[in-house]
Amino acid sequence: MLHKKKIVTFSALLIFVLLGVAAVKPVFKKDRNLKVLPKDISDAKLDSIMQTYNKALGVKCNFCHIPVKYIADSLDYASDAEPMKENARKMMKMVIYINNTNFNFENNQQPEYLHTVTCKTCHRGEAFPPED
Repeated sequence: MLHKKKIVTFSALLIFVLLGVAAVKPVFKKDRNLKVLPKDISDAKLDSIMQTYNKALGVKCNFCHIPVKYIADSLDYASDAEPMKENARKMMKMVIYINNTNFNFENNQQPEYLHTVTCKTCHRGEAFPPED
């Protein structure tokens, strides 16, 4: 009789543990496909930079990022399917180069974070810079 109670108790505990493990959501790690910005950039810093690009170019995220198939109102930030994303990377490299070469006098900051010349310098809120 005591043996049956131990088995029942152990089985019940095992079931509760398994249910608890099943109920815990796995940690969701966003896919990143960073080729210009530092790989260790924080989510907050990355979001801040991307919002700066949005304002400087007067665009929304879907200018460079494609929608996720079958999921409404979502974007696949890691995908390289949108050609404009590679163009944006080239522009980012250009701005980083200009700032690093011409304005990084003390070499105490990562060139990616220098803000002397920015996208807004040329774009002025337009997706494609005015020709003047």
